[in-house]
Amino acid sequence: MTRKVLDCLVNVHFGEAEMQPAWMEKVRDDYFKGPEAMFAPVDLAELLDEMDEQGVQKAILMDNLSKPSVTARKFVEARPDRFALAMGGVNLLRPIPSLRELAAVAADLPVVYAVVGPSFWGDGQYPPSDAVYYPLYTKCAELELPLCVNTGIPGPPIPGEVQNPIHLDRVCVRFPELRLCMIHGADPWWDIAIRLLIKYQNLRLMTSAWSPKRLPNSLLHYMRTRGPNKVIFGSDWPVLTMRRVVPEAYALDLPSEVLDNYLYNNAAEFFFGGPEQER
Repeated sequence: MTRKVLDCLVNVHFGEAEMQPAWMEKVRDDYFKGPEAMFAPVDLAELLDEMDEQGVQKAILMDNLSKPSVTARKFVEARPDRFALAMGGVNLLRPIPSLRELAAVAADLPVVYAVVGPSFWGDGQYPPSDAVYYPLYTKCAELELPLCVNTGIPGPPIPGEVQNPIHLDRVCVRFPELRLCMIHGADPWWDIAIRLLIKYQNLRLMTSAWSPKRLPNSLLHYMRTRGPNKVIFGSDWPVLTMRRVVPEAYALDLPSEVLDNYLYNNAAEFFFGGPEQER
């Protein structure tokens, strides 16, 4: 049986750079054991073929305010029925011009969430509870734009403590209007993430960059019991291909309706306002 899938984190911009930073190559080679083709330019027809093969109705492509992805925007323009955008690159140290640009881009392009990685800017010294993020939280709440925040220890050799999900506890208290999603799992702090998901109605978790067969039993138990509507699928393609992770998701010990929620319904509701709007 082929199920509908929303892949909520796809990278098509890697091939735009002539050379990747050394840390990106290290992540590919040492952490994910990925192929050299991971950083190759992406062909639209080939990506659509993989999506069609795996039942992926739509993919959310990573983009960036400070370095816009020509490929992502070209794909969205060519196939708005199959692609939407996630927007990173907000300058949190000089936020006002950057947030004005975010609002303008979100009004002009199909941006369905903003994204920030605490370990990946400011030398990893600002946890999400720091007030430096507050303008971003406020703007996303005003725009009714979900915000995704990296959680869990990152693959590159950069500081990881700021991505402990406990830092989102204060954020959820102070910004209950903000739709917030932890992305890239929460390893090794899965239990903290699950407790926060139970505690806060506006919080979600995306398993991007995680092989479904490697997800912890505690998370699968939560999905089967108290959290059938809280966990969202994402591949982090091409780091993990759809051809790998979609079949692995099918093989999880989840009830049919929970699997459908994980692969499609939860993302359609959280990022698109419901299945009808997503279509």
